[in-house]
Amino acid sequence: MPGRTPLLPPAEAQMPSAVSPIVDLDTGGVIALWAAAEPTGGPGGAPAVVDVARAALHAARRETSLPLVLRISAQSVIDAGSAGLAPLHEALRVAGRRPREVILTVEGGFAPGDRRRLLAALDGLRAIGYLVALGDVGTGHMPMDLAADAAPYLMVLSPRLVGRVPRDPRAEALGRSLAALARNVGAHVLVPEVSEEAQLAAVRSWEVRLAHGPLLKPGPSGRVHVPLPVPEEAPIAGMLGPRVQEMLLPAVTMDEHATAEEAIEAFGSEPSITSVILVDEYQRPRGSLDRSRFMLSVASRYGYALHGKKPAIRLADPPRTVPKTTPAIAAMQVAGRDNERVYDDLVVTDEMGRCMGILRVSDLIRQVSGQPGLAPSGPLNSPGRHQRGA
Repeated sequence: MPGRTPLLPPAEAQMPSAVSPIVDLDTGGVIALWAAAEPTGGPGGAPAVVDVARAALHAARRETSLPLVLRISAQSVIDAGSAGLAPLHEALRVAGRRPREVILTVEGGFAPGDRRRLLAALDGLRAIGYLVALGDVGTGHMPMDLAADAAPYLMVLSPRLVGRVPRDPRAEALGRSLAALARNVGAHVLVPEVSEEAQLAAVRSWEVRLAHGPLLKPGPSGRVHVPLPVPEEAPIAGMLGPRVQEMLLPAVTMDEHATAEEAIEAFGSEPSITSVILVDEYQRPRGSLDRSRFMLSVASRYGYALHGKKPAIRLADPPRTVPKTTPAIAAMQVAGRDNERVYDDLVVTDEMGRCMGILRVSDLIRQVSGQPGLAPSGPLNSPGRHQRGA
């Protein structure tokens, strides 16, 4: 039976083909709107600035605060620069939208000599507040190493490549590789134009969570029906219990470039703070400062002199992240993987990998121990271990 999630009121349910919901395949939730501009002047069939502005106005008419994902040609970005995108800026202003609510998907080819100009233009768009994506990945004429230099927030696979899946094993192998590449360069992955359940199954096997297409269009009721994945033959019996979002606590976050001195001030302001999470510009966790270990490092002889004015991330551990939908037992399994950090706070993330809050392992133990039938295993319940700071 397909999962259901509300998208829009019934009056707004009949979307034109140019606007479609982007769906998180794990939760069934709609997290953004894909607003496809009809190209009239963009090189190579990609939308030009005026086309993008028209698409932005059209999508923004809907009574929803969901982010917009817009396409624009790389050549238009190069030729216009951030200042030349005035029609788009004005369209968003009229629609009451801010640049940080828009992801600009750059696609189409460009001359090798224009590479620096393109990268400079992308930096300019980011400075204004836009999130930047690379589109048509897999069949477009954009060099793949641009993903390393452009640092995109999102990579959108080519609809033509997706259309060959799963009938063409080579295309499916390429899609899987591109999805892995995107994750490894720190970008989210979006698969467009998913029209069949077989394609959706392949996309899920690539560990991709974001997709849109005819299969995921809202029905007359305004709901999106997401086909459920085929259950595994041997499901993990231990993944039970409430989801971690039910035990969420606010996180103390700081910019990843914050100094150790600033982190000391944060810990000193409130004795109950057990961790400080260092995040990037998109609120994605990049490091975790455990109170005990961090304060011990800076309180040691010459510790403050060595670390005080330097970035706190030098003393941080990799964040132990769990998606907000993770069951309690699965979260305990994550906590028990590292014997030295068993009781470190877990960082709970949303669909886009952004920090939502923290989960204290002591709370997790109390929650699991209070429910019959849930039996944690591993370091968390081994003899001789005692809870820290419970």
